[in-house]
Amino acid sequence: MKKHKIALIWKILIAIALGVLFGLFFPLPIVRIFTTFNAIFSQFISFLVPLIIVGLVTPAIARMGSGAGRLLLITVILAYASTILAGFFSYTVSSNIFPTLIGGQSLTNADATQTAVDPYFAVAIPPMLDVMTALVFAFICGIFLTFIEGRSLVNVFFDFEKVVTLTIGKVLIPLLPLYIFGIFLKISFTGEAIPILKVFAVVILIIFAISIVWLLVLFCISGALSHKNPLKSLGIMLTAYVTALGTSSSAATIPVTLQQAIKTGVTPEVASFTVPLCATIHMPGSIIKIVACSITIMLTQEMSFNLGLFAGFICLLAITMVAAPGVPGGAIMAAIGLMATMLGFSETDQALIIALYIVMDSFGTACNVTGDGAISMIVDRLRPSSSLPSNP
Repeated sequence: MKKHKIALIWKILIAIALGVLFGLFFPLPIVRIFTTFNAIFSQFISFLVPLIIVGLVTPAIARMGSGAGRLLLITVILAYASTILAGFFSYTVSSNIFPTLIGGQSLTNADATQTAVDPYFAVAIPPMLDVMTALVFAFICGIFLTFIEGRSLVNVFFDFEKVVTLTIGKVLIPLLPLYIFGIFLKISFTGEAIPILKVFAVVILIIFAISIVWLLVLFCISGALSHKNPLKSLGIMLTAYVTALGTSSSAATIPVTLQQAIKTGVTPEVASFTVPLCATIHMPGSIIKIVACSITIMLTQEMSFNLGLFAGFICLLAITMVAAPGVPGGAIMAAIGLMATMLGFSETDQALIIALYIVMDSFGTACNVTGDGAISMIVDRLRPSSSLPSNP
């Protein structure tokens, strides 16, 4: 008999609903059991974050170091520019709109109340590296591995990538719904679940609107450069958008994205090169969600922020998310280390943003892959005629 797997988003939604429900009548001793699990699991996440950065970012940079020369350079620059500009666009909209929408929804008092629900015991799992050390190490190794002729060290990092990917897929992701359940059980027990859910509902709608506007911007730019109707091109790419909504995977949507990109008029050789590459490095939908969700959490916790703080966060985040599409929840897992070190997020903040991000996961993926079509159109217009790869 064929087993039907429940998608991660539904597991998270069920965990949130059950956490809110059970938090209304579970006694304190039971709540503290789940709080204890969460305390240990959050330590494990903190331990794993630097390893995720090294294990995913290093091989991804190493792979980008070889390829089709100028065509590769053009694609990487455009994808990175689109990602960081989407992040700044998300910051601009969120920082101007969210304070009004989330006004009066401060949860700082809830955080103080929740400290009374202590775990029975705690287990410290210190990370082997801090986040910034892991980032610098990954950048150095990834860049200079491309200059090494031998493959021994490169293969070590590729194997380590598999270890990290399996750890995320087999341990972290399966336990994540239980972790989210524990968080919402705790905040429901302290009476703060409803305000958080109201904030989440408003934020999800705004983030969806931001991602749609960004796609319109991308296709207007690509249409102006390629002299094509942007709305018609976007309409063609909607097939990829809908497919991504169902798969929640950039990698799984590559065949459809490639097919639709060619239908927009992109040279097949260019599309065959840019679409798979952009599926790894072009993450506007993901960064829009992470930035907007981060501002949401900071507003509800009455944490101060400014453009300078988020400028550094956005630029680093755009790099740390490379290769994330190959791992379930990879983008947010790579981001939580930066949130803790740069934005000052607590364990509860990190859990809330993971839940909020995954609930919208398919929308971010859909924005990513649809935007890949616009990048392909721009690359096709700007590419040097001699830059096509010989073996796409």
